[in-house]
Amino acid sequence: MSASDKKSGSVTSETKKKDLQEKDNNENKIVAKKEETPIIEPDKYMKHPLQCKWALWFFKNDRAKKWEDNLRLVTKFDTVEDFWALYNHIQLSSKLQSGCDYNLFKDGIQPMWEDDANKKGGKWMLQLNKQQRASELDKIWLETLLVLIGEGFGEDSEFVNGGVVQVRNKGDKTAIWTSDWKNKSSIVKIGEVYKQRLGLPKKMSIGFQAHEDTINKTGSTVKSIYHV
Repeated sequence: MSASDKKSGSVTSETKKKDLQEKDNNENKIVAKKEETPIIEPDKYMKHPLQCKWALWFFKNDRAKKWEDNLRLVTKFDTVEDFWALYNHIQLSSKLQSGCDYNLFKDGIQPMWEDDANKKGGKWMLQLNKQQRASELDKIWLETLLVLIGEGFGEDSEFVNGGVVQVRNKGDKTAIWTSDWKNKSSIVKIGEVYKQRLGLPKKMSIGFQAHEDTINKTGSTVKSIYHV
């Protein structure tokens, strides 16, 4: 073999080595890119279930219709994501016309005194003045919704049926509706939690009224049987 043949063979061998090295490097880069690709966890796209299924009702006062005909079921939901999708889609309570209500109740319970789950119950009620509609109403109603769907009353959540916001010319109201008003211990605890969640001052008192007293009232006001 001549010197030139040896040189040519050496160059060819070096070229093959470089080609193999480049191929290995390229393959390593591809593997590295694959390893760097984030793994998508399926549960990131799963909805987060609530402990109870809830129903949102809307009431618009039309004196030409029966009370029951003014009450309309908007939708039901049982996940955190569906709640926020609903809340961000509907009109804020402060923008409702006077005489309108939002009612959020556990599925199967209608927002009326006559429902079997409400007959022996009552409500913790907060009354707002006209000036508080623009500054406070939406915040208070949202906190009411969150404490309801989040089972914020702990073991006493089983006695909670729903919540209401009422927009009125004389002053708006929000309330937590409960079952069995005679279960004083649990009802008072519910009131204490509600007051705390709303961030109300300690010196401010809210009252609990039994539905049967509201139904049978003879005057313009109903006496509260509990206070916190």
